[in-house]
Amino acid sequence: MNSSAPIDWVANPLFEADAGRRSSWQAVLPPAGAQTAYETISQWPGYAETPLHDLPALAGRLGVQHIWFKDESSRFGLGSFKALGGAYAVQRLAAATDDPDKLTVICATDGNHGRAVAWGARTFGCRAVILIHATVSEGRAGAIAAYGADVRRVDGTYDDSVRAAQQLADEHGWHVVSDTSYAGYIDIPRDVMQGYTVMAHEALNQLPGAAGPPTHLFLQAGVGAFAASVVATVADELLPDLPVFVAVEPEAAACVLSSLRNGRRSDVDGDLETIMAGLSCGEVSTLAWDILAPLLTGAMTLPEADVPAAMRHLAHGDWSARPIVAGESGVAGLAGAIRACGDEALRRELRLGSESRILVFGTEGATDPTLYRELVGVAADDVVRAAG
Repeated sequence: MNSSAPIDWVANPLFEADAGRRSSWQAVLPPAGAQTAYETISQWPGYAETPLHDLPALAGRLGVQHIWFKDESSRFGLGSFKALGGAYAVQRLAAATDDPDKLTVICATDGNHGRAVAWGARTFGCRAVILIHATVSEGRAGAIAAYGADVRRVDGTYDDSVRAAQQLADEHGWHVVSDTSYAGYIDIPRDVMQGYTVMAHEALNQLPGAAGPPTHLFLQAGVGAFAASVVATVADELLPDLPVFVAVEPEAAACVLSSLRNGRRSDVDGDLETIMAGLSCGEVSTLAWDILAPLLTGAMTLPEADVPAAMRHLAHGDWSARPIVAGESGVAGLAGAIRACGDEALRRELRLGSESRILVFGTEGATDPTLYRELVGVAADDVVRAAG
């Protein structure tokens, strides 16, 4: 990896580790809701815990005790963790509707969330309209359409497509299913986030008991919903010994970092283009911000060149007992951890050392197989076969 590439880092001026802040995030994402989500999703056909890989070779190279990689590439056959949230919210909507056949759900997506909503709509008997923005690949669009969704491309960024989805929903009486919350739109994003807590709960249960809990989590942060769901779950289970939580973002779409720097939710303008398509977001979800603001240690940017390098190392089995398929957005947390360990000043600030135990989440597999092959140099299917 290009260790000379610069990173941006902002320590969280809002951080509050006091146990008295416990209620501040539990009010946003109640543990009872997370329990209901787990009980529901674990009964879905095809449910299985996704693997938690140990990366001992990388841990040794970085001078830390452990690095664990929660691999979401096999989740319900959809290739990403998004199935846990989008489909769960669709199920709850369908259950509250007398005639699901007349229910239409709509969302904006960079790819993975739209696929999850489309799959959920097909599974639970309703219709899905999925909006993709200008830079979403045709491969990701086709993967969504394969689940029977009406896929429509709109001009602009992801955030433009979010606004377009709300406008169409208002015009037609459809239901927006998004993990991005905003004024007047809270309940469904909360359901989506409750679904995401399942993977964090699994990961904590899968950790080897003798090793001890994680001391550091590096979490990719698009709109922040994934990161906030994990942070809330881990905080609930590990308080008062909170680990270090670091948000990792593309340089062009660092809305969490910008918000921390300004001490309030702040948008990022521009085209937001990044190889990490799932993180191409310029606005932090309000629900996510209410969890991240009091609990994040800080946020950092990730150079684009670090992404394919991490994907290749995982695919070749350089760091683990077996090759691992991970997509562009899926390696961001891991690549951020590597970058932080290699930065002397940041390593000191985050107290990364020989006793550190790092947990990261591989949030997607090869959700765009063509791009994956271009970046890694080998097809994802070949990597899977090599892994046995």
